Amino acid sequence: MTDVTSAEIGSRSVPLSEAGVGDYWALLKPRVMSLVVFTGFAGLWVAPGHLHPVLAAVAILCIAVGAGASGAINMWYDRDIDAVMNRTLGRPLPAGRMQPNEALAFGVVLAAGSVILMGLAVNIPAGLLLAGTIGFYVFIYTMWLKRRTPQNIVIGGAAGAFPPMVGWTAVTGDIGWPSVVLFALIFFWTPPHFWALALFRSGDYQKAGVPMLPVVAGPRETKKQMLIYTIVLWPIAVAPYFMGIAGLVYLALAAVLSACFTAFAVMVWFDRTDKWPKRMFGFSILYLFLLFAVLILDSVHGRFIG
Repeated sequence: MTDVTSAEIGSRSVPLSEAGVGDYWALLKPRVMSLVVFTGFAGLWVAPGHLHPVLAAVAILCIAVGAGASGAINMWYDRDIDAVMNRTLGRPLPAGRMQPNEALAFGVVLAAGSVILMGLAVNIPAGLLLAGTIGFYVFIYTMWLKRRTPQNIVIGGAAGAFPPMVGWTAVTGDIGWPSVVLFALIFFWTPPHFWALALFRSGDYQKAGVPMLPVVAGPRETKKQMLIYTIVLWPIAVAPYFMGIAGLVYLALAAVLSACFTAFAVMVWFDRTDKWPKRMFGFSILYLFLLFAVLILDSVHGRFIG
């Protein structure tokens, strides 16, 4: 009879992980995280009051880690559909470089650590809001909405809209109306941004059984909804000026960028190829980045020059 040690049994039942540092970094969805951190910083920067630079850095770190944790848990849960979609085949889990339990443990530890650190080092309301943001993305969007309704990205988009509110609360200790406007800006920006991607990736979503709007309602209805959302964005985009957290430079740029965003949606409406959806997707990222960048710069001008 062959003598088999418990270590050998363990190694047979649980394959050794091939994951490297790059795979753990990929789990954090760094491109998504960078936009989350940027908008979170904007909320922190324009908020009234003062937060010690060290605590401000801690708050931004917690927002970044919380966003990364959400991405890791999302990849753990979605590993089955990621293995079907061309866009996500190379991720660590569907590629077989990492075990599911590793990704889940990594995400849970980061999520808990970011919330606890935010609550203890900055303030409890910011910690609770960060916890709600992570929970919304994981349980409401990823586990409930994404595979059940074509409105998944509309409702679930709230998770990506919370960071400026978290940044604001880190400074003030409460949720102010200007932070709600920044939340609304990202919330209403998300559907046309993501549906532009879904239009030229609809085959992937159809294979994976994800009921994105282009798959369920068709391209025409999706394009109509995208156009409507870009128009709804107009008053929301210029609202920071009227709420006193941005100046005339921001107001002018917000009006011009919003007009361009709508123009892209019009071009998508008439386009029968993937050309304009791809262009609109790229512009949508630039749109949000420039709005928040000018919001920050406008605030800098107001603090140190105005």
